Amino acid sequence: MIKRNTVQRTLVLEAVNRLRSHPTADEIYAEISKICPSISRATVYRNLQQLCEQGMIRRREIPGSPDRFDHNTGSHYHMRCTVCGRVEDADMEYLPALTQSIADSRGFLLTGHTIIFDGICPECRKREG
Repeated sequence: MIKRNTVQRTLVLEAVNRLRSHPTADEIYAEISKICPSISRATVYRNLQQLCEQGMIRRREIPGSPDRFDHNTGSHYHMRCTVCGRVEDADMEYLPALTQSIADSRGFLLTGHTIIFDGICPECRKREG
């Protein structure tokens, strides 16, 4: 089944690409509602799901935090600020061999891995002095 590229879907994709900050669905909704006040949260959520299914964006599950959406669909790692919750891409090469190196150790069929580094972002470090 071919999905139509609706105006709303385009607005959602543009917001994710523009924000580049791994925004939550609520942050995306807030951004879009500035230019399209009639859009509903349900429409934003539905279009986020469809864009993920189409591989145009990726949902990033962050433990203890709402899911975030990433314009970068390639495999990569993330850093999370433990003070403000900000999420950014980590500047390191993705290591696919890491999954393969432990694939047989416990009988799991591993299909990938996710790594999130926790720390304090530069802005929070400045505020803390």
